[in-house]
Parts: sequence; C-alpha cells; structure tokens
Amino acid sequence: MTADRADDAAPSVTVVIATRNRPELLRRAIDAVMDQDYPAAVECVVVFDQAPVDESLCAGRTYGPRRRVSAIANSRTPGLAGARNAGIDAANGEVIAFCDDDDEWLPGKLALQVERLQATGSDVAVTGIEVRYGDRVVQRVPTAADLSVATLARRRVMEAHPSTVVVRADALRMRIGVVDEDIPGSYGEDYDWILRAAQAGPIAVVERPLVRVLWGRTSFFNRRWQTIIDAIDYVLAKHPVLSEDPHGLARLEGQKAFAYAALGQPRAALRAVGRVLRLNWREPRAYVTVVVALRLLSADRVLATANSFGRGI
Repeated sequence: MTADRADDAAPSVTVVIATRNRPELLRRAIDAVMDQDYPAAVECVVVFDQAPVDESLCAGRTYGPRRRVSAIANSRTPGLAGARNAGIDAANGEVIAFCDDDDEWLPGKLALQVERLQATGSDVAVTGIEVRYGDRVVQRVPTAADLSVATLARRRVMEAHPSTVVVRADALRMRIGVVDEDIPGSYGEDYDWILRAAQAGPIAVVERPLVRVLWGRTSFFNRRWQTIIDAIDYVLAKHPVLSEDPHGLARLEGQKAFAYAALGQPRAALRAVGRVLRLNWREPRAYVTVVVALRLLSADRVLATANSFGRGI
C-alpha cells in the first residue's frame, strides 16, 4: 500500500492542526501527517489561532499528488476549540482527524485506524500514545473498555489523546457534534467531545502507541488556574453522568482543589479537599493539594513530577 496509489475503497482524510507560534514543532507535525502511507487523498488544514497565517507552510516541500497542505486563520471563537472547528468547517475529507501542533504521528497510524473504522463500523477510532517528557518516554495504550461512558466518567482517559482521534465527517457534524466553543478557555474541550462521542456509539481502538506526544512543556492553557476551575464547573453542569460516580466526581473536585491551591487560595483549596474526601478518601489529589496549600511544595514542582510519568493533575 503506497501513499500515491489511488484506492477507491479508502476514504479521503482531512487532518486538522490548530497552532499558535511554534513553527518548528508544527513543521514536524505536518511532515509526519503527510508522510503517512495511506492510499487515498490526505489534506492537512493548519489553523492559525490568534497568530498570523504562515503561507510558507503550503510551499516548498512536495508531498505527492494526493497530498495537500492549506493554512487558514481561525475564523471562529479565539482559542483551541474555535480553531479546531474552523478546520472542520474547511475540511473536505470523508474522515476527519486531529493532531496537536507539538505532536507527531508515527508510521502506519492513519491506515490502521481507517481499517479499524471500516472493520467495526464505528464512527470514531483512537490509538495509544508515546509520551515524551524530557528524556523520559512512557507508553500509554487504551482498550475499548476504557472508552465506555462509565469509564470516561470515572477517569479522564489521557491515553485516548485528541491527536489520536479519527472520526467520520458526517458523524462529527451531525451526530456527535463539533467542539464546544463555550467551554471556558477551551480547557477540557477534548474530554467533553470524547464523552459525547462515547454516548453516540462505541469507539474503536487500535491498541498500539501511534502518536508521539510532547508532554507538559507547551500548552494552549499555560496554567490558567481560574479558567480550569470554571471549565470543570461547566463540564459538570453539562454532563450529569460525571456526578453519578463518586470516584469520578472526586477526581474533578480534586483538580479544582489543586487549582485553588496553585492560585494561592489555601482556604478555598482546603474546603474543596473536604468535599473530595467525603466523595473518595483515597483520591490522591486531595493530599497533593494539602501539600501545595501549606506551601510545602510548589504547584509547578508537583506538575513537573506528574508530567514526568506521562500524567497530569
């Protein structure tokens, strides 16, 4: 199977990459997408969010007759959610995929996922990831059971990273829905979307780490703690299922507690810890929050440690 050979059975694919001011990482992401060995057309729509459009990305390197790169401005709500939706608006593919601008698809990803879509009849497929944080590499691979609504409500399945998602375009636009632009700061927009996708039908999984993720060093969010608190409250109100599992609710309340501690609001943090412990006394974020609230460790130090294990708070 070669990238330049037409295959009428394989659907065309649009890959949406939202970006802001990191051209070297972006070029690597584009190359990894365009170099996929896939027999049908692949277009890459690069959406510049709150940054000038770099037209040079569409010139220079030739990827082949069935490969195309276009660069557009985010014409929707500023932020990651709006940028993703601007790319969806411009997409021509029968299948739409996403890649963050600091991530890198590994060889075989696209072909394996589309094959899984066709074999299962699912609307969505994900893969595992290879997390890189400094010199440390951690592989995280989900199973199909991890992508059930119940499991997603209990824990945010980070291994089903947005850069691994491929989705049928008609399902995205008509049944699941596009990215929610009302989520404060676009924080957790991927979690909200994957919850909706799981509620719409089974999510297929290629149980291999097929995306290299640069973890913790670059972010659209840059530790905006109040925004994180507001976004968690928004998602909790939107998805009642998140409040049905005490362990899952304790996780989200624990994230809010940590954010209060990071903001330098120890009283609010400790009140939130009380709520967490009443839900699940084993929730580790409660104890980490106490350490940060008492200034025994900084929030940045805790985050760095979590990131080194391929995890977040």
